[in-house]
Amino acid sequence: MARRHAGRWALRGVDLELEAGRALMIIGANGSGKTTLIRLLGTALSPTSGTLRLFGGSPEAARPRVAMLSHADQHYDDLSARDNLLIADRLAPRAGTDVGAVLEAVGLGPRADDIVRTFSQGMRKRLAFARLLWKRAELVLLDEPYAGLDPAGGRFVDTLVRDLRASGTTVVLSTHQVSRGAALCDDAVLLEGGRVKWRGKAADAPADELAELSGEPQE
Repeated sequence: MARRHAGRWALRGVDLELEAGRALMIIGANGSGKTTLIRLLGTALSPTSGTLRLFGGSPEAARPRVAMLSHADQHYDDLSARDNLLIADRLAPRAGTDVGAVLEAVGLGPRADDIVRTFSQGMRKRLAFARLLWKRAELVLLDEPYAGLDPAGGRFVDTLVRDLRASGTTVVLSTHQVSRGAALCDDAVLLEGGRVKWRGKAADAPADELAELSGEPQE
């Protein structure tokens, strides 16, 4: 599978298969193709060449079963957190899901009726997580989920990923916090220049690559 945009190949020769219920970590330097791969899996982009199949079928057919957390939060800034979720429910109803409970789950219960424009970056990220949880997808894609979060927010993401995995959800996580991601994921791929440079178990990712990406000292 490959994707070309802006006159360059963002991804080339990427051949991946992920079993249902597993968690995959995508690592690589900025510009290596991580976000492009996430957006392809999230059906926001189509391959320039090659084939993408989700749940054994076309990306279009799988779209209702996929949820993606991207860099753009896409909130309605002049509405409350509660109203944002209610709009999501109108677009894709989820029977038996309570707005208040979902907002409580991401730590926004006390601010449910506050206007989103007044939220901090971290709170906006939590609202994006609320919309993701609302969808109850079978495949969850997280593009740099720790960005803009304080330590408590980071621990929230860790718990979220573990809970998703416990429920049988397939998770794909793109992150620069590679040691943290390795503790949460089964498998990993390292992208470089749009190609897969390494793949294997997340716990076995090359130590020198991890140190270079994360800024962590090698042991």
